[in-house]
Amino acid sequence: MILWLWLCWGFSTSAGQPDSELMARYLEEELMADYSIREQVARRVPRQAKFLQRLETRPRMSEFTVKSTIISRYAFTTVSCTMVNSGSEAREGVFEMQIPAAAFISNFTMSIGNKTYYGEVTAKEKKHSSDDKATHKKPPSPADGRDNGYETFKASVFIPRKMQARFLLHYEELLQRRLGKYEYTVSIRPQQLVGRLRVEVNILENSGIVSLEVPPLRNSKHKGNGKVEGDVSPPPSTVVGHTKTLAKVTFNPSVVEQTRIARNGILGDFIIRYDVNRELSIGDIQILNGYFVHYFAPIDLPPLPKNVVFVLDSSASMVGTKLKQTKEALFTILQDLRPEDHFNIIGFSNRIKVWQQDRLVPVTPNNIRDAKKYIHNMSPTGGTNINGALQTGAKLLNDYIAQNDIDARSVSLIIFLTDGRPTVGETQSSKILSNTKDAIRDKFCLFTIGIGNDVDHKLLERMALENCGMTRHFQEDEDAASHLKGFYDEIGTPLLSDIRVDYSEDNVEQVTQNFFPNYFNGSEIIIAGKLINHTSDSLHVEVTASNSKKYILLKTDVAIDLPSRNDIRGVPGLEDGKGDKNYIERAWSYLTIKELLNSRLKSDDNQEKDYLMEKAKSMALTYNFVTPFTVLKMKEAGLHSEPPQEEFISPSTDGIGEKLQSLQGHKAPPGIHRQQDKQRIKISKTSADGDPHFVIDFPSSKFSVCFNIDGEPGDILRLVSDHKESGVTVNGQLIGAPAPPNGHKKHRTYFNTITILSNKPERSYLEITPKRIILDDGERLLLSCDRSAIVRSSSLEVSISANSNITVTIGDTISFVILIHHYKKPAPYQRNHLGFYISNSKGLSSDTHGLLGQFLNHEVKLLQESLNTSHQQVGQNQTTEALKPNPTNTLKVKGRLVPVVWKQRRIYNGQQEVDCWFAKNNADKLIDGSYKDYLASHPFDTGTSSGIINSL
Repeated sequence: MILWLWLCWGFSTSAGQPDSELMARYLEEELMADYSIREQVARRVPRQAKFLQRLETRPRMSEFTVKSTIISRYAFTTVSCTMVNSGSEAREGVFEMQIPAAAFISNFTMSIGNKTYYGEVTAKEKKHSSDDKATHKKPPSPADGRDNGYETFKASVFIPRKMQARFLLHYEELLQRRLGKYEYTVSIRPQQLVGRLRVEVNILENSGIVSLEVPPLRNSKHKGNGKVEGDVSPPPSTVVGHTKTLAKVTFNPSVVEQTRIARNGILGDFIIRYDVNRELSIGDIQILNGYFVHYFAPIDLPPLPKNVVFVLDSSASMVGTKLKQTKEALFTILQDLRPEDHFNIIGFSNRIKVWQQDRLVPVTPNNIRDAKKYIHNMSPTGGTNINGALQTGAKLLNDYIAQNDIDARSVSLIIFLTDGRPTVGETQSSKILSNTKDAIRDKFCLFTIGIGNDVDHKLLERMALENCGMTRHFQEDEDAASHLKGFYDEIGTPLLSDIRVDYSEDNVEQVTQNFFPNYFNGSEIIIAGKLINHTSDSLHVEVTASNSKKYILLKTDVAIDLPSRNDIRGVPGLEDGKGDKNYIERAWSYLTIKELLNSRLKSDDNQEKDYLMEKAKSMALTYNFVTPFTVLKMKEAGLHSEPPQEEFISPSTDGIGEKLQSLQGHKAPPGIHRQQDKQRIKISKTSADGDPHFVIDFPSSKFSVCFNIDGEPGDILRLVSDHKESGVTVNGQLIGAPAPPNGHKKHRTYFNTITILSNKPERSYLEITPKRIILDDGERLLLSCDRSAIVRSSSLEVSISANSNITVTIGDTISFVILIHHYKKPAPYQRNHLGFYISNSKGLSSDTHGLLGQFLNHEVKLLQESLNTSHQQVGQNQTTEALKPNPTNTLKVKGRLVPVVWKQRRIYNGQQEVDCWFAKNNADKLIDGSYKDYLASHPFDTGTSSGIINSL
């Protein structure tokens, strides 16, 4: 069958160029039903792709695998790549990998045929041999080939005919928190379709993992990822499994799926963003094997006032898109300034133009309007006087601080943007640096932004480092407006200033930087060090800082003996790790080397620079890191050696239950069983099921109320309506069936369709029938009810247990369960139908309405009625059993008296029968209005324009 498909496809494409995406869809539909066949085909290259690859001279990449483990923000990454030369002569194979500029390579191995070469980190010499087997990663210098925070590792070898080469690269990095999230990125750029492509990331965070997300593949330079603007769904075949502290994310696209993403191979970044649980306290301190690392990121603090001067390049080179995007970003940034902030704007070319002379103005609607006009009228002309612009900005801010009674706890800063090198005034970098440092005098911070390829990156980086700021660089063809806005968001909300972290002096040594001028919302302060007093059982920690309200002093003693919390040897799947077991020591070495490199960059003393270089080099050799002062040299391991083995750590997530975080219709892997799905189900008695029978559970009153709705086939009943508050609406549509013989009803009705709508945080809807589910949140996805699967977006999760039930979770605080009722041999009066149950209603507001929703936040009282006496409320010592025989029992609902009788009602939530008080006549007086007031005009009617919802 498969061979026939390939042959048919080959003949059909002979007349013209085939459409790769159409071919991918065709194969996916034909092969989806058979997972074993699909697994085999997934490792094959489609015939068209094979033909094209034969025409190429480069070897074919048969495997590209990335395995990473992140332990407490410290990431160990292993990249494995296999290339096959199927040609008749030796061909050059080039392994190329973009890695984060902040990462350190720790190992590299390759095997060609039966020879293996391993990398050895050695001290860098002044002259390098030109015949190295592999080129080392370029030194992390801002002027050395960086591409928006990435550097390229490249290894080139000749692969003999009919043989293969395997490359194995290891690198490490400490993730930085920005805008409230840690971001881990893997560059996937094989430049061809790959037989086996897999990314696996394991995350272990003892603090607890929150807000885990996998956005679409990111590619700012090339199109072809098939994503529309605003799409937030993960890449196809992405699977996420997690517990409170462990997470496992896999990306495993088949060749067919790769073709759908990009015809000539994936070209993008696979990204994972997450955060950890944190509290307003001393922070998270982890101790292991004589080392500690301290993560400090307080939350819920009021912002500090800002005094900010924007210094913008308006030289002739900014003409066109660069200046346009800069203006767009500034318009948005000005709108984000707070009423307590003060600001000014300087435009510079060969001339310096100050918007408001000799002052900073408060944030008012008129000032924001005038500032936008000034920016709008900026035109590109002249040269680039960087020194003059910075001198003017620093003088303006210094004078304002000295002459005005500003808030002592406010944060002052300059945001400097340029796209070029100095061409007017002082052009010598060393002079500009010294002049800037003298002008600022440690009174405020300087943040620098470079756009394009003609920027002096080293100058901008050093200016920021020497003046307690940060730097960013954006390419010309990137969306500069969004990048500028994103960078401002990182520094736009200062929460603390003058933060100092101290530890008991007799307990620690070699502590990394412990003073920080500012702490910005969404970021994190990280400090590490060594313990020297091994007899002490605690570490004393003090944090002092300022914020807008008060001076803060936090103190605590942290237990040093914490093996149960921080030792990963007890975690399944981590037994085989090597250097990663003491991840805290490696985080300390990583931070220490980074600080030595920065200190050397800032220093003007040659003797000090040499000392810092030697110290950084010594540590890099000890921990096997490739740095600007060390190099990776390849050595042959000998003939007939074993090929390199992947050395990685991967926390086990067995038993977690994987969640398919995708809206592309890819089903969860075979590891998800029906029994696991059933364990997830939690159903209350509050439901609408059967013909249709409604049950309302009142746990605090320890009884239930039930009623029937005798609607007409085609009626759409509004079950839950909370569109204005939580944004959730649930409607159920009825179908008809003949009544049973000798029954009092003229016909039966069942729910054939349940529609769930949610408009927060973005609009989405679910349409559920006994056979299929349609999910639409911008992309339409069709799922079958006869296959178990879990689909998850940022705010919605749908879990399907095949032919059994569907669990819908909205925002973790609202859960509904829809039971699927199938009849093998239905009677004439039976129809396949659905039952609707409310599992969790915490996220619904007190204004929720609908046939079921109106009772979720209201209590009902049960009364006894006597013909000649007043009503009496049931006392606590009276049981419902005692009330059963009384035919005059009454419910009090919102001031209405409703006669009820005792019944046993059959429901389908696992409890065959439930005792309840039954209200007759279509719930007359029990519900607000009559049941006809709950008829929706269509399945997607939210009830916001008319009906009883508005009248109550």
